[in-house]
Amino acid sequence: MSVLIFLIVLYILLGVSMMKVFEKAGIPGWKALAPGLAAVEWCKMIGRKPRYALWLLFPIVNIFIYAGMVIDMVRSFGKHSFWQAALAVIYAPIPFFLIGANKKDQYQGPILEREREYHRLHHAAQEKQDKLALKRIETDYAYLRKSQLREWAEAVIFAVFAAAFIRMFLIEAYVIPTPSMEGTLKVGDFLFVSKAHYGIRTPMTVVQFPLMHNQMPFGLGKSYTEKPSLPYYRLPALEKIDRNEPVVFNWPAGDSVVITPERSYSIDQIRQQTGGLLPPGLKIVTHPIDKKDHYIKRCVGLPGDSLEIRKGQIYINGELAQNPKHRQFLYQVKPQNISLKKLEEWGVSLSSPQDRQLASQGAFFFDDDQVKKVKSLGNNIQVERVPQDREPGYVFPNDARHAGGWTVDDYGPIWIPKKGETTPLDTNNLSFYRRIITAYEGNKLEVREGKIFINGQEANTYTFKQDYFWMMGDNRHNSEDSRIWGYVPEDHIVGKPLFIWFSTKNGNMREGINWNRIFKSASSM
Repeated sequence: MSVLIFLIVLYILLGVSMMKVFEKAGIPGWKALAPGLAAVEWCKMIGRKPRYALWLLFPIVNIFIYAGMVIDMVRSFGKHSFWQAALAVIYAPIPFFLIGANKKDQYQGPILEREREYHRLHHAAQEKQDKLALKRIETDYAYLRKSQLREWAEAVIFAVFAAAFIRMFLIEAYVIPTPSMEGTLKVGDFLFVSKAHYGIRTPMTVVQFPLMHNQMPFGLGKSYTEKPSLPYYRLPALEKIDRNEPVVFNWPAGDSVVITPERSYSIDQIRQQTGGLLPPGLKIVTHPIDKKDHYIKRCVGLPGDSLEIRKGQIYINGELAQNPKHRQFLYQVKPQNISLKKLEEWGVSLSSPQDRQLASQGAFFFDDDQVKKVKSLGNNIQVERVPQDREPGYVFPNDARHAGGWTVDDYGPIWIPKKGETTPLDTNNLSFYRRIITAYEGNKLEVREGKIFINGQEANTYTFKQDYFWMMGDNRHNSEDSRIWGYVPEDHIVGKPLFIWFSTKNGNMREGINWNRIFKSASSM
């Protein structure tokens, strides 16, 4: 809603600021306030045909059209400098108000018509090889000529702006850095991700360095400032998130993190490792929603679903869930003298230090087909799944008292919150919803004498303000996902993976290119 209000205010100020500008061009000022008519008159003022205004009706494209029109408007009043053009693009009402208020600023005619006249005369003089005429034309139209430096600067700025715009609103390239989605998506896969399929999420972080996510290169710190910021808003979606689709999202637990050369750790993970205390001098970095780290997992649970995992098998609403073809678990192989080269030929990942350490102990991450192939090597080969036991409270909701026996293989049941649904709330289930109520939905929560207070009011129920999803990696024994940090809020959803546009073996160009993976769908099961 705030984004809509901002656009309405901008439109009103733009119309008011153009009233005097129109009058200086001999056009009744009231036309600047008439939707549609104002755009038509604007096109005439700068030398465009009236039908050119129709481009303003096309989403995304209209932003580039608008930028060109505001630049041409100030140029039609003799404002040709780089910074005057930049100010017009950044906030057009300001230069329009200044032009209208300054008696010295007069309308000089449609700038695009003068440019066309210049190019026609210049071309004719060149054909005749009339040096005198060329010199006179270049003198008369000197204000239209740009230095080579400015032409290069404008070209670079436009390219960066266009790339940043496309990356922000339409399509962004991602690379798979970890094996959590092996063997569906492999380390070294480069993906194109659509930000329009699930609805374009408008930027919340306003001031940011173009083409950077949350960190500058070479350890230079954040690539953005947290203020000013805009509230969450999402344009209408082309489709809904389907169960079992891979999804790119912002890491929900990544609002307060400790950054290491290998990865980021949430402060909750640090507390688990240190017994609840944060080490003194620890550098904690905060991220707003759209600047949290990007993750890609498979959406196995939708809003309103009940999910349970029994011996590694997911059940949704009590029914057996469909499994990805390349779902993996950790297996122990005996005897250990199995051919590693043969395993790599079968697609078993042995690239990371963790993979190599496990391999030295005869342990590997296999999918069902790979298990069958290993067993076929001989009757004496034993392949057994490795149990996944951790200390109580390791998995979400990190509450040893109420979910102490849960593991990544035996988990739940757990209900996935849905927008508008109301749940009973007490101290027994509060750990499941505490982060939703506070971090994701912005409420103040207190527990006093066994009673729950939300925003100062005693509460025994809670109604959810947005949808939530349950995301898991296909490599079930090597994935940090919703089993560890819980629900993924709808406002954290980034986009839908489309296809793999490039792929390197084990994420290393020196090892070669996976030609058979290029242009492969990134949303397969």
